[in-house]
Amino acid sequence: MNCIRLYKTADKIIVQQDERYYALTTGWNDFVNRKGLYAAILNDVKDKEQIDKHTAEQAIANGIQAPISTQEVWAAGVTYYRSRTARMEESEDAGGATFYDKVYEAERPELFFKATPHRVSGHRQVVYIRSDSKWDVPEPELTLFVSTHGTIEGYTIGNDMSSRSIEGENPLYLPQAKVYEKCAGLGPCLLVPESPIPPDTLIRMSIFRDGVIQYNDQIAISQMKRGHQELVDFLYRGCAFPDGCYLMTGTCLVPDNSFTLQDHDRVEISIDHIGTLINEVQTLR
Repeated sequence: MNCIRLYKTADKIIVQQDERYYALTTGWNDFVNRKGLYAAILNDVKDKEQIDKHTAEQAIANGIQAPISTQEVWAAGVTYYRSRTARMEESEDAGGATFYDKVYEAERPELFFKATPHRVSGHRQVVYIRSDSKWDVPEPELTLFVSTHGTIEGYTIGNDMSSRSIEGENPLYLPQAKVYEKCAGLGPCLLVPESPIPPDTLIRMSIFRDGVIQYNDQIAISQMKRGHQELVDFLYRGCAFPDGCYLMTGTCLVPDNSFTLQDHDRVEISIDHIGTLINEVQTLR
């Protein structure tokens, strides 16, 4: 698959095309928020001097940030059958199970606001669980970068941290279950492909505790019930995004109901073509 990877640091954007690397000192928003981004970047770098691989890798390792500037992060829910089942299980006692069953079958998807940029953590940064929640999980999600024009221009890995006990108590508590400090992870890069990411792309998640694996599973994005552009079109019906936005597309990898995250757990989410996002878990106090 022909693709470009963009790594954001404090003072530059590292552009990787195959084994060629470039360091560009330009603003993130103006650089990524363009229709036809893949072709635009190829044009940007055609006359630029390359940097060597070691220099590029050192800049990434020492200064990588989440691939976001002023963009909002939104999310879609109940886009996989397993997610539908999990949401129904957690909300059964509160009488909210039918809501999730209905939205899975409905024309209109579930879309919700997830995070402002300052609440987003990057690769190897900490994500939080809430101190007033007793059941917390990461949700690994293919995340779209969508331009102002509503075109899908890139992809990254999303970690949609979720307080299942709060959402399960009452579906109206969804904003509190989803939106809080360091409630989302994005990274490690923004993948900009020449054509849409293939449907056999795999999402993998592993959770480690004291070096011992607690959860490990994978799923192909072809298992999504809804299309990526379908989700984007509904989101853009009522919202404008002057700098573009990120849209998490839902999860199908859900740990057993007996599992909850603890301090110092390590979450590793990998998606074919993009890479691996690693976050450590801490309690927000």
